[in-house]
Amino acid sequence: MTRPAGAPRAVVTGIGIVCASGVGADTYWKTALSGESRIGRISQFDPSRYETTLAGEVDGFQAADHMPSRFVVQTDRWTQLAFCAAGQALADAEIDPAALDPYEMSVALASGSGGNVFGQRELQRLWSSPSRTVGAYQSIAWFYAATVGQLSIMYGMKGPSAVLVAESAGGLDSLAHAARLVRRGTPVVLAGGTEAPLSPYALTCQQHNHAMTARADPARAYCPFDVDADGYVPGEGGAVLVVEDLDHALARGAPVIYGEIAGAAATFDGRPWRRGAEGDVEQYARAMTMALRRAGVRPGEVDVVFPDALGLPAADRDECAAMRAAYGSASPAVTTQKPLVGRLYQGGAALDAATALLAMRHDLLPPAAGTRRPARGCRLNFVSEVTPTPVFTTMVNARGLDGFNTSLVLRRCPEIDLNAVPAAGTRPRPQPEKKGDNQR
Repeated sequence: MTRPAGAPRAVVTGIGIVCASGVGADTYWKTALSGESRIGRISQFDPSRYETTLAGEVDGFQAADHMPSRFVVQTDRWTQLAFCAAGQALADAEIDPAALDPYEMSVALASGSGGNVFGQRELQRLWSSPSRTVGAYQSIAWFYAATVGQLSIMYGMKGPSAVLVAESAGGLDSLAHAARLVRRGTPVVLAGGTEAPLSPYALTCQQHNHAMTARADPARAYCPFDVDADGYVPGEGGAVLVVEDLDHALARGAPVIYGEIAGAAATFDGRPWRRGAEGDVEQYARAMTMALRRAGVRPGEVDVVFPDALGLPAADRDECAAMRAAYGSASPAVTTQKPLVGRLYQGGAALDAATALLAMRHDLLPPAAGTRRPARGCRLNFVSEVTPTPVFTTMVNARGLDGFNTSLVLRRCPEIDLNAVPAAGTRPRPQPEKKGDNQR
């Protein structure tokens, strides 16, 4: 994805987040900075029969608080979480869809496993009740495009919409596609993704990838790049972002411009996933290198990288090797917050992008969670504590099982940063204790 000369610039003007930390970007950001884990034993059903018993759940979530009742009965929890995040993002951007041309708004979200909770309930009803029937909405609620369809109906968004499917890489692919839609003439696009993978059926399916941990201690269950790495913990939720034409955002007086989608690239290595197998380092590094080139950014200009962080030794080593191949002698800061809320699949990649934008907005790097003692082959410039520092350029990476690799470069827009709070370069930044020029 390269922006042609003179084409519209795609920026993010709204962020909505729902995950194990709770509802809202501010709530999540506090969790990211504090490093407080929200992982716990699965409570939505009895997980004792399963190898994996921990997850990042959105406790206390009530769909009726975030969407009209007529949509509640039609949708799965995965879609309901997206409604919650989308509502936040539009409110954050101060966009009223009813006031815009419906053909100038689109929805481009990632999708993974679809409507697990709804589908399991209806299939159990089919095979266990005398009626041998399913509800009228079974045909649409489980479908991988259900969230995009329901959001477009809810907000009257009739522009060119899409569903991106690439396992965990899909959350970044959706943002890249949203930028393409903006450059092709659609001023406002909802992008990102959510996931709700915590039904018995869904957990059974996930166990076949042999990538989840069986540990019962939430504090050390998910520790990517660490000597104790043993797999990931699943989680639900994600992020939805408003991606907007910069000129459109400025003309309507958008309250915040978090950053620009400067470049993206996706590669595919075609290797079936197997736990412990070596991945294709070359193709992953190629995605990073192309994203940097398309953004017009040199490796040394990247302030922080948010990695995929699968939490398996072989996968973590591959990711570190790919980063070294792409960045050479440059050593950007590296941080991940997935161990705090779980791996949210495509929702997690979208959440990482939101985290990167929040880091740019606040000029703060949140500490890397779960990595206490980097394993051999995994020694990168991990952020060890909350670090005040100017953050202008970030990279977010994601890998989908079975060969998907995506890299996204997000960049602050200093020439239009007057609406930042506080404005870039105008505040006295807190100074860390003297431990070198750049304490990370």
